[in-house]
Amino acid sequence: MNNKVKQLLLADGQLMPQEGFGLYKITDQSTITSAIKYAYDAGYRLFDTAQLYKNEAEVGNALQELGLPREDLFITTKVSESNQGFKQTIASVKDSLQKLKLDYVNLLLIHWPIERAFFDTWSALEELKKEGLTRSIGVSNYQMIHLQYLATQAHEMPVINQIERHPRLNQQPLLQYDKEHDIVTQAWSPLGRGTILDNPLLNKIAANHHKSAAQVVLRWHLQSGVAFIPKSVHEARIKQNINIYDFTLSDEEMIAINNLNNFTRVGKEPALVYEYNLKY
Repeated sequence: MNNKVKQLLLADGQLMPQEGFGLYKITDQSTITSAIKYAYDAGYRLFDTAQLYKNEAEVGNALQELGLPREDLFITTKVSESNQGFKQTIASVKDSLQKLKLDYVNLLLIHWPIERAFFDTWSALEELKKEGLTRSIGVSNYQMIHLQYLATQAHEMPVINQIERHPRLNQQPLLQYDKEHDIVTQAWSPLGRGTILDNPLLNKIAANHHKSAAQVVLRWHLQSGVAFIPKSVHEARIKQNINIYDFTLSDEEMIAINNLNNFTRVGKEPALVYEYNLKY
C-alpha cells in the first residue's frame, strides 16, 4: 500500500486526501468493485462519485462487499442539477446515502451552478452538514462570480471547489482566488482525459525522471497544491497514478508545464447564466 498520499487540512478542520480516485462513467458492478479494490490496495482512500454518474448504488455495494473500514474512507458525492432546491436536495442526498449504504459522506458538493434555487441548494447543504449527513460541503465547477455571489448569502463558504484542471487549462486565476478564500481546489479530469499525454514536453520531462507523462502531470497537480482525482479501471494504471511520491519536478519544469495552458476544455464550460441542459 502507498501511504504517502498527503492529507490536506480543510477550512472546516476536516482532513482530505490530496489524491483521490474518480468513479465517473463507471457503472458496471463488477468493474466498480474491482476498481475500488485495486485503488484501495494501492493506497487510495478518497472515492469520488455523484448522483449524475448513476453509480452510487454500485459504489455502495462494492464498499459493503469489500468490507472496507468506514473510518479509512473519504467518500464524496454531488447533487445533480435536476435535484437542486432546498427540499429536493435534502431528499436526494438521503437517497444517495441509502444507495451508498452510508450514514454520512465526507464531502457533499453542488455539481454545477444553476440559477434556479442557487441559494436554496446551498442552504440545504448547510442543513445536511448540521444534521451530520456530511462532514464537509463544497461546490463543483464554480467560477469566481459564482463564489462571490454565493458569499452574499451563505452562512459558511465551500471548503472545496472541484473544477476541470490540467496543463491545457491550468486555471491559475481561479486557483489563486480559491487559495485567498481558504477553498481547496480539486481537479477533475486531471489528465485532460488523456488528450495531453502525447505532448512532447511532458514526455521529455517524464523521460528525465523515468516516469510516464501521466505521472508527471499528476505530480504537477501535487506540487501546485491542488487536490486531484484521476480515474482508471486498470490495475496497472491505478498503481501507476499513485506512484508519484518518489520524485520532484524542478521549478523550471513546473513553469514549463504551466506554460502549456491554452484554455482548452475537455468538458463543458460553466456558463455565467448558470442554466444547463442535463446532458453531461
